Amino acid sequence: MSMLSKDQIKQMIQHYDIKTTDDIKGAFKDMFGEAIKEIMEAELDTHLGYDKNSKETKDTENRRNGTSSKTLRSSEFGEIPLTIPRDRNSEYEPIIVKKNQTSLSGLEDQIIAMYTKGLSTREIQDYFTDLYGAEVSPTLISNVTNKILPLVKEWQNRPLDALYPIIFMDAIHYKVRHEGRIQSKAAYVVLGITIEGFKEVLGIWIGESESSKFWLMVLNELKNRGVQDILIACTNNLTGFSEAIQATFPQTEVQKCIVHQIRNSIRFVGYKDLKAVTAELKPIYKASTEELALEVLSEFDEKWGKKYPIITKNWMDNWTELATFFKYPAELRRIIYTTNVIEGFHRQLRKPTKSKSVFPSDESLLKMLYLVTMDVTKKWTMKVQNWGQILSQFVIFFEDRVTDYI
Repeated sequence: MSMLSKDQIKQMIQHYDIKTTDDIKGAFKDMFGEAIKEIMEAELDTHLGYDKNSKETKDTENRRNGTSSKTLRSSEFGEIPLTIPRDRNSEYEPIIVKKNQTSLSGLEDQIIAMYTKGLSTREIQDYFTDLYGAEVSPTLISNVTNKILPLVKEWQNRPLDALYPIIFMDAIHYKVRHEGRIQSKAAYVVLGITIEGFKEVLGIWIGESESSKFWLMVLNELKNRGVQDILIACTNNLTGFSEAIQATFPQTEVQKCIVHQIRNSIRFVGYKDLKAVTAELKPIYKASTEELALEVLSEFDEKWGKKYPIITKNWMDNWTELATFFKYPAELRRIIYTTNVIEGFHRQLRKPTKSKSVFPSDESLLKMLYLVTMDVTKKWTMKVQNWGQILSQFVIFFEDRVTDYI
């Protein structure tokens, strides 16, 4: 305003019929749009090498070619309609407002980036107030993050590969407010290894506390999205999990997590025996063959069976699916004997969400998990270690089920 003379200010007041502060804002919005338009006209002059309406001889055959329209978003002025000058050869690349640019301030990107890092609505508000002196309403923050929902829906329904050699299935739990009450909700996560050896999150579903019935729905959805075959499914020890897998992918081998099995075992052990029992369970899954593992389990039962009979019984009841990994080479065993791959991903999900004791809704939780997933998975550029050797083993073990997709 200090650059305008008093007469210019008076003319502006008359021209825009300014009576309120909102009228002033509207006037500056128009002026701002006109300023950008003039700058872009000057950019095109420079690009073409002559001024608009110039009668001089032109050094180029390229000419102006009318204008196009776009709307630019600004945190200060809202939506600003712009008229973009064009050239006949489509060689002009705007500098002040890029071709695909739709926002001047980057406000939305900043809000989403902070939301991804786990900042609450209040913390995002405080950030903009402290740094810029700008008021950002909770409604604006909500509206910006809600724009993520169509992307979440698209991602969650995208087509998947026909074959996944390995998938990991596990749930992570959060507190969510529902109808005025705080409930525990499970985020069901499926992480797959593609035939090329890359990790991929196939989907995240929000449901009630973890159940085999919900997992069956998840598996059916994977099938409906194009998954025809899974070679090995690595799971925790949830009752009914294996039945859900066999009902949807009957050829799939199930490997129950050894670490979960040990955790379940030591639940029954007294504190003074905890260290000794844990140490003597280790040789079972470290054995070189299934036969040797069974011998070690038998020796364990002879020593601890009378005191803790439920441990050996629990191992034997689940043995078929605990022992799947024994027939595979060491490179593959290290990947499938535990659900560490997906639990590592869960740890990355927890980092930005640990500050949130309660999520206001299922949608809010899903938005956060999606944004963190996009942030984490963009770094998954390396193949699983020794994947070439592992894949050659799969070709031998599973023959036509693999070769059709290589």
